[in-house]
Amino acid sequence: MVLPILRIDHISVAVHDRQKAEDFFRSILGAIPCASSADPVMKYSWQVLSLGDLSRIEILCPTSRGSFLDSFLEKREGGVHHITLQTRNIEETKALLHRHNIPYFGANEYADVLWKEIFIHPRHAFGVLIQIAEFHPEDWLSDYVKISGDRTWKVQQVGERIQVELAHPGGGKMTLNLTREEARRLAQELTEA
Repeated sequence: MVLPILRIDHISVAVHDRQKAEDFFRSILGAIPCASSADPVMKYSWQVLSLGDLSRIEILCPTSRGSFLDSFLEKREGGVHHITLQTRNIEETKALLHRHNIPYFGANEYADVLWKEIFIHPRHAFGVLIQIAEFHPEDWLSDYVKISGDRTWKVQQVGERIQVELAHPGGGKMTLNLTREEARRLAQELTEA
């Protein structure tokens, strides 16, 4: 049986001060800003930040009183709010949870952003709020962290090394820094495959 969960996409951190959190992750840890938006109905804003090749953090911040984040942030400055898992098919995931008697809530489909989601309450997931979503990761990333064009790889010389960037199915790219000999052996193995 093929499980519908592909990977952890990001960890969401709820904060009171979005700018302060962004400054920390961007200026100190080198995160790159990607997609962001605000939801006036739920009274919050969000910002996705990429770290390194494949890691992402989402900053959540209430925009006014009555936000769903109010109770979470009532006695703390911030903290991990939820973990988002990517699924290949939200309906398969719902069926899997149903077969195992695991309840879920918050089933939403946002056609304008091609995002389908459900949540598993912390009481059913060992104290962790889990968001499971079906989406295309590239839609949420900065062009800076993607390989441009229609290729899935990029090769360039950087100093004495050969840098190979590969598109990752979870969005973004991963980078290999090879010696000339390693690059030659890789090319040989690709030719022979």
